[in-house]
Amino acid sequence: MTHVTNLISASDLKCEEIYDILNLAALMKEGRESYMDALKGMSLAMIFEKPSTRTRVSFEVAMTELGGHALYLNYADLQLGRSETICDTAGVLSRYVHAITARVYSHETVRELARCADIPVINALSDMEHPCQLLADLLTIRERKGDLEGLRIAWIGDGNNVCNSLILGSAITGMNLAVACPAGYEPDARVVARANELGSKVLITNDPVEAASGADVLYTDVWVSMGDEGEEEKRLRDFSGFQINSDLLSHAKSDCIVLHCLPAHRGQEISAKVLDGEHSVVLDQAENRLHAQKALLMTMISRQCDG
Repeated sequence: MTHVTNLISASDLKCEEIYDILNLAALMKEGRESYMDALKGMSLAMIFEKPSTRTRVSFEVAMTELGGHALYLNYADLQLGRSETICDTAGVLSRYVHAITARVYSHETVRELARCADIPVINALSDMEHPCQLLADLLTIRERKGDLEGLRIAWIGDGNNVCNSLILGSAITGMNLAVACPAGYEPDARVVARANELGSKVLITNDPVEAASGADVLYTDVWVSMGDEGEEEKRLRDFSGFQINSDLLSHAKSDCIVLHCLPAHRGQEISAKVLDGEHSVVLDQAENRLHAQKALLMTMISRQCDG
């Protein structure tokens, strides 16, 4: 079985490692009861600087269904980066638990945790990336479209952390990605450069129709993320015209699927008709956070269990 040390960026995974995780996730989804003691006696520390629905519930349920235990640690529970250094926190947790997930504001926080910990560290969201969401997205796309290579994906909206991980994941798996953002909201240039190094040709455009034309998958996220509330009025103006709606969907393939990592704001980044319509697979996508993360946890910490 593939053994991943840390998952800080989507680029930490090779193509074969992604497929190993997706294959295991599919098996675990089909037979949830077959893995009930797979991580018996193992513990996962879950650090949350930012609140969450899907991330917290999916990781807690994942560890419970695998026979392990998940420990929720919000910012108020820890001295992380305040009266105790990030490195010291990582060292202490390494003596207590078998892996760490961290949902944080700064990407540097999760990088520092990984640098100092003696156990696997998983980026459960940072301002730069969201690789756990990527694995659920790829699992969902694969369920509906089969092989990933050669598919055309269109991201419409903010070039945010989810978009950054999708860019890297598309490059690694051979999907063709077009990103349509308003000027000034493009994805991180370092991420695009890394994708180019991996052999990808990511299309960055300010035209949603150009990106959506002939797409197998349309994907969007909120225009105003946590931490951007002070810019809400400006962002709503700037993103006008970047909504996934029936008109934009008409430019994609007739069997196009629509993704949204949730929570969604109907009438802003996506219309209610599309989000709740026949092309939408957002609930499958949300469910697949559980199965993809179960497979990821198995991949990352099962060797410790064996040892």
